[in-house]
Amino acid sequence: MQIRDQIVLVTGGARGLGLAITQTLIAEGARVVVNYLSSKVQAEQLAQQFPNQVFAFQADVTDKAQVEQLFAATKQHFGSAIHSIVNNALIHFEFNGDARPKIEDLTALTMTRQFDGAVLASLNTLQVALDDMKQAHFGRIVNIGTNLVQNPVVPYHDYTAAKAALLAFTRTASQDLGQYGINVNMLSGGLLQTTDASKATPDAVFEIIAASTPLRRVTTPEEFASAIMMFLSPYSRAVTGQNLIVDGGLVKG
Repeated sequence: MQIRDQIVLVTGGARGLGLAITQTLIAEGARVVVNYLSSKVQAEQLAQQFPNQVFAFQADVTDKAQVEQLFAATKQHFGSAIHSIVNNALIHFEFNGDARPKIEDLTALTMTRQFDGAVLASLNTLQVALDDMKQAHFGRIVNIGTNLVQNPVVPYHDYTAAKAALLAFTRTASQDLGQYGINVNMLSGGLLQTTDASKATPDAVFEIIAASTPLRRVTTPEEFASAIMMFLSPYSRAVTGQNLIVDGGLVKG
């Protein structure tokens, strides 16, 4: 199925990386479900600007009941079920190495909050989508990860552990769901310049990353969003259970 024929859910799709993903999908002609938690104004502006392509809906994706409401409202709005999901939403987090929780400060709550935002949220959207995707014998799930799993240069323990768990879930889900025509993959980025999460990062850190990267620049949200389109397109129909690192070549997968 071409991207232009799909209804794609982007969790956290109204700002930061999520906004870049939404804008790229709109340019590709897709219909986009922009899920948001607190970015009501930005989401509604997108829906007003692109009334035929964008449906905005508020839901906490860590709450399965709210996810069920999101999917039901989408089906009513577009008259069809969601075909693809980009699990992008991020529990409040800042890439600030000085302010990160140190091992001595980590708590079960801190770890669980990130796990819920990464793994539980992705489980919720997948479970609610599953019946329709099985019936269509088509589904594309793209989970957003991080290259810190492969190269934890800054030890963001809670965030990185949660994304590592999401990578494992991506691979086990792909094994279970391939028989139904559902592909599950992950795209892992480095520090993007700039998103809500990376705006606290000092300029010197971006300069160091750029100097160490083969492309000699820090990846932008728009560049990262473009790579997601590959996993949604027919060109990746035989690709599942994979983790593509999109960081300008800094980390080799």
